[in-house]
Amino acid sequence: MKITLLTVGKTDMDWVKQGLEMYRARLVHYIPFTVTEIPELKGVGSLSPAQIKEKEGEKILAALKPTDDVILLDEHGRKYRSLEFASFLQKKMAGSGKDIVFIIGGAYGFCEKVYQRASGMLSLSDMTFSHQMVRTVFAEQLYRAFTIMRGEPYHNE
Repeated sequence: MKITLLTVGKTDMDWVKQGLEMYRARLVHYIPFTVTEIPELKGVGSLSPAQIKEKEGEKILAALKPTDDVILLDEHGRKYRSLEFASFLQKKMAGSGKDIVFIIGGAYGFCEKVYQRASGMLSLSDMTFSHQMVRTVFAEQLYRAFTIMRGEPYHNE
């Protein structure tokens, strides 16, 4: 079993890359964790947001294996406290044995086909973060969940 963070587009912000790499390096002590970036679409100036979502959705779906357990990072997803997220993740890992893929979509979100493919949705906050920043925020929360599951002194509650 492994966990993948699948993102649309690359990040050009060094501090986001550094933070993401720091948590990626920490996470591999608990579980195989990779970040996969789907290239941004080029020449989309004449496309509507719905068309962009469809084209991005095709690329997202092509990057998934049929056996992947897919969770979308989406503003309409379920919100968890850190302890609840750790429990959710632990149950996911114990229950299916499938690889888990968390997906950060593009600026306009996901198309309907991607929503249909997902087994769930997760919201990190009521606030909106840039799609680049969410990578590091999510990786930190994933790391926090593993330290909670192992009873390690990172999370204080």
